[in-house]
Amino acid sequence: MDAFGLALPFLRLLDAEAAHRATIAGLKLLPARTPEQDDPRLAVSAFGFDFPNPIGLAAGFDKDAEVPDAMLGFGFGFVEVGTLTPRAQPGNPRPRAFRLLEDRGVINRYGFNNEGHAPALARLEARRAPRHDGGIVGVNIGANKDADDRVADYVAGVKAFAHVARYFTINVSSPNTPGLRDLQEPEALSELLARVIEARDAARVRRPVLLKIAPDLTLDQLDGIVRVARARGVDGMIVSNTTISRPETLRSPLAAQGGGLSGAPLFTLSTSMLAQTYLRVDGRFPLVGAGGVDSADTALRKIEAGATLVQLYSALVYEGPGLVGRIKQGLLAALEREKTPLSALVGRKAAEIARG
Repeated sequence: MDAFGLALPFLRLLDAEAAHRATIAGLKLLPARTPEQDDPRLAVSAFGFDFPNPIGLAAGFDKDAEVPDAMLGFGFGFVEVGTLTPRAQPGNPRPRAFRLLEDRGVINRYGFNNEGHAPALARLEARRAPRHDGGIVGVNIGANKDADDRVADYVAGVKAFAHVARYFTINVSSPNTPGLRDLQEPEALSELLARVIEARDAARVRRPVLLKIAPDLTLDQLDGIVRVARARGVDGMIVSNTTISRPETLRSPLAAQGGGLSGAPLFTLSTSMLAQTYLRVDGRFPLVGAGGVDSADTALRKIEAGATLVQLYSALVYEGPGLVGRIKQGLLAALEREKTPLSALVGRKAAEIARG
């Protein structure tokens, strides 16, 4: 067991946010590690990149790009940092993160707390050494809560990080910044994507642009989002962010806390939305499945629903980083049983999952 895993019982004695900060601090002290080489059967080609495996770290864990290489060292195929806003902001008042132990879930209402572009940019520039060429690190960008022009904040993110990000995620789906999800409406989204892609295309290096959406959309809303995403030429979508809904199955007394719910209780909703998105995208671009991935079985279900890549975060609270290796071994076992390449599993049950 690695040091992270050994520390889990002690971290759970702290409140959720304090435990998270202690984890980041500890990871910064760990010596650099090179992950074991992945089985070639797990390799994935998407967005013009060759991923060593399809398991990624979702945004929210490493908000300020403090430990991307430490997390790659645990065997993730890619890491997404952020959400980053142009100016530093404290986020919402504490407490703002809660473990739903009985449900293996997490509720957060952080509100894009981060140090702003400049510190994260300095860290990402410092890691641009030859030994990091194989590490795919994406940057999730957002808008300051008090921005006069939120679209301009996203454009600023693209301009700032174009030379260090391997891809961008446009986060318009966090429920913790008032009015942010309004940017998912077709007219607003069309303007946002037009300006972001214009900024991307003007950069020296063309970086893929991914759009991260909420799981709480109606199918009519999803139709509009996919239509705009296809028309504007995004390179992919991430499905999904946290949910503001509360399943009736929740048992934790903290379930009534406000904020976005993630972890195991999000799995069914986010996977259904993923399948619905896959059917609408019609192969125009790849999808990343996020929300409730905590095992090889749930990762495989995301792939069968239409995900080329998957992301996780909340499960680390309960399982530690050894989960990444267990998922990869489980996927290899599934490929052995199926006698098929990983790519053949993408979307094969999307229609069934979409029907519920």
